[in-house]
Amino acid sequence: MMDSRRKYYADSPSIYIYIYIYTHIYISEVDFIVFLLVLLPDWCIDNSFNHQISMSDAVREARPVVRKFLARQQREGVGAVVRRSIGRPEIKYFDPFLALDEFSVPGGFPDHPHRGGFETVTYMLQGAITHEDFEGHKGTIEAGDVQWMTAGRGIVHSEMPAGEGTQKGLQLWINLSSRYKMIEPRYQEMCNTDIAEAARDGVKVRVIAGEAMGVSSTVHTITPTMYLDFTIKPGSHIRQAIPPTWNAFVYTLEGEGTFGNSRSTPVSPHHLLLLGPGDGLNAWNRSGRAMRFLLVGGEPLEEAVVQHGPFVMNSQEEIEQAVEDYESCSNGFEKARCWKSELSTAFGY
Repeated sequence: MMDSRRKYYADSPSIYIYIYIYTHIYISEVDFIVFLLVLLPDWCIDNSFNHQISMSDAVREARPVVRKFLARQQREGVGAVVRRSIGRPEIKYFDPFLALDEFSVPGGFPDHPHRGGFETVTYMLQGAITHEDFEGHKGTIEAGDVQWMTAGRGIVHSEMPAGEGTQKGLQLWINLSSRYKMIEPRYQEMCNTDIAEAARDGVKVRVIAGEAMGVSSTVHTITPTMYLDFTIKPGSHIRQAIPPTWNAFVYTLEGEGTFGNSRSTPVSPHHLLLLGPGDGLNAWNRSGRAMRFLLVGGEPLEEAVVQHGPFVMNSQEEIEQAVEDYESCSNGFEKARCWKSELSTAFGY
């Protein structure tokens, strides 16, 4: 940055004008010193600020793609098909991310429990699903909407299609630190029109969590997280900063894009790309159609993880206690006793 700044200062005609005045037109040394001490620093500060603004999206060390997976289809729930990329045998856990599913739901996910201080982020791409839990919370998540649910000490809920046809979306599970495992469940919900967006130079971003291109999400993330939905037009290129200490990945949704290295092979939809060390992502669209992908990053927790289906804790003893609490309807699961969702009843489960 210092080299660029020197070049910028040296190339400015203002500098040459003042040098010319001093060397060709008589002014006192006192006047010239006043210029150096008062006027020049102000000019330098102003231009330094402008330079920093133009470099705000710069990536000094682009993260390489270190692993790539194709998320293959598998059956989950009742009649649901998911492409699981994180939480599969090849990558059981990518700290702090426990699972990532791209789901297609002609069926759904009837009543089931969660415990473990993790958060589920449901992002609908097409259609809608209806959610209901044993606390009485109920609502519909439509295309473009986001539901950010904290499971905490215990929740029982169902997620079922809200209409005919296939409903498509993504669900990300984000782990929480041990000190937050037993907090009370909560929801943060954003309608499609409430999600912050920005567009520039052929790039559009929806900021679900974190910030990008000068806009920020209103979601409060317990585990520091960024969740960005990028659409890039043909011939466009992005550089997005990522905190250097965070783990980060890309999940491709539409079109073909090149990531990390401009000479790397373009990546088609339904691929998970784990990113290596660096302070940001470079991505190019050299195809003839728009490409869309998610960029997700989070601060690693570096804690033990023990998972048993919908229960995620730090030890086997805590898992056994979670199962016991659920089966006895105690310690957070009291309202599960004799509860059955209206959705499950309506769908005959």
